[in-house]
Amino acid sequence: MLDMKFIREHPDEVRRNLENRNNAAIGLDDVLEKDAARRKILHETEQVRAEQNRASEEIARLKKAKEDAGEAIAAMQEVSKKAKALGDQAKAADEALNDIALGLPNLLHDSVPIGRDENDNRIERTVGEPPKFDFEPKDHVDLGEALGIFDFAAAARLARARFNLSIGPGARIERALINFMLDIQTKEHGYTEVLPPLMVNSPTMQGTGNLPKFAEDLFRLEGDLDLWLIPTAEVPLTNIHAGQILEEKQLPIFYTAYTPCFRSEAGSHGKDTRGMLRQHQFNKVELVKLTNPEDSFDELEKLTANAETILQRLEIPYRVVTLCSGDTGFSAAKTYDIEVWLPGQDTYREISSCSNCTDFQARRANIRFRRKGRKKPEFVHTLNGSGGAVGRTVIALLENFQNEDGSITIPEALRPYMDGLEKISG
Repeated sequence: MLDMKFIREHPDEVRRNLENRNNAAIGLDDVLEKDAARRKILHETEQVRAEQNRASEEIARLKKAKEDAGEAIAAMQEVSKKAKALGDQAKAADEALNDIALGLPNLLHDSVPIGRDENDNRIERTVGEPPKFDFEPKDHVDLGEALGIFDFAAAARLARARFNLSIGPGARIERALINFMLDIQTKEHGYTEVLPPLMVNSPTMQGTGNLPKFAEDLFRLEGDLDLWLIPTAEVPLTNIHAGQILEEKQLPIFYTAYTPCFRSEAGSHGKDTRGMLRQHQFNKVELVKLTNPEDSFDELEKLTANAETILQRLEIPYRVVTLCSGDTGFSAAKTYDIEVWLPGQDTYREISSCSNCTDFQARRANIRFRRKGRKKPEFVHTLNGSGGAVGRTVIALLENFQNEDGSITIPEALRPYMDGLEKISG
């Protein structure tokens, strides 16, 4: 959530930010009008409270002097009614302002390139060379089904399209990757492992920016429990300290978690419907950081490097791109996408997004810290990234390490997690 004072004092900057994000239609003028109306009500409320205080003092004076206070008491009752009415108006004004302000995206960092869509993203570096095959490479669907490790048809019968059933080595390689990823992040990069709930309430979803704007992309439980299935472990991890004031010495905080993730993919009809690229349920290892403001962009570089380590160890070719203004997510001030090479598609595809959300999520979730020697707390900065998307890593492994006979060579770094298995064969 943006600082309302900043919006009020820098409306042109906020308006440019919306235009650069292709969100110019969002009603910034409406936000400013609602803020002005709210401030007017608050000013009137302060005046009425001052009137109440004067009336109370007058009633006390009359009673002390043993004079008739009836008229003053009647006047006081009228002032109290006016105060209550203004209080109700202030509450309604707060809610109206909050509802529309929650729809404003984060301010972009100055280093984000201006552009309309993914075609304007900036390539920062490319690591590793795409493999050269002496045969026509297959995609993960053909490879996995021929090996008997995927059964998309069975998953569709059990649930619906955009689910997968992994079998034998297919299930085992996902479990191996999860442990491999968690071990690197906890043992080498200093993250604390967390096993969070897979369902969270509405305030928790709102804290990370998933609600109210992206409700249609989420799965909500029926009934009165107010619970949603998490779209990523970023949601519970970021909100662990919601409503708290941390001490400066506690920062930075690094969390990692493996969870299944659940997304309705409401806006992706007809897109990436084949195989495991875009599913309603998938496994992911998430990275989350809470830092002080001055360190957050350095920590973004480190977080991105932490995610890259996984692909480097697995010897999967990839590149890192900076998302342009029109492609940067709602809560992020800056995002690096890590894209792996997929021979079956003859292109790079996103496997991890690493973002600095500055104080945007912290304002929504009210996560603050207090510097040593200062009384007033400040909002932390929150960062998140995939460390990484397990299913897409499986895709990359199958397609980059495929052999002409349809078998898959297991990268050396993963073999200890597969009991030394060197190859998946039919």
